[in-house]
Amino acid sequence: MMAQVLSVLVWALLLSGAFFLVTGALGMVRLPDVFTRMHAAGMADTMGAGLILVGLCVHSGVNLVTLRLLLVLAFLWFTSPIATHALAKAALSGGAEPYTLAGGDEGERGTEAEGGGMS
Repeated sequence: MMAQVLSVLVWALLLSGAFFLVTGALGMVRLPDVFTRMHAAGMADTMGAGLILVGLCVHSGVNLVTLRLLLVLAFLWFTSPIATHALAKAALSGGAEPYTLAGGDEGERGTEAEGGGMS
């Protein structure tokens, strides 16, 4: 009985992690600019990979493999926000402008005052 509960928990964690990763991939394709894409990738990959790694830890049991998986998880939690922040700063210094809605018109980039509207 306990093995079945653990199996269901492992599958739930793995499938929910896969859901977050697929959602992040769709966000990378569908979102309008580099900053919103970074948000989709940064948030979804951290959550998706975290859930998958926790599912693998539960599946593995208490052993050295679990310790290694938890170290990988800690590494992801520390490096993903740092990498996203560095990429955002590089995009800003490179001249990328964040996507904004000007005057309530959907799909328009920039603001009217900045002259960043679509031509």
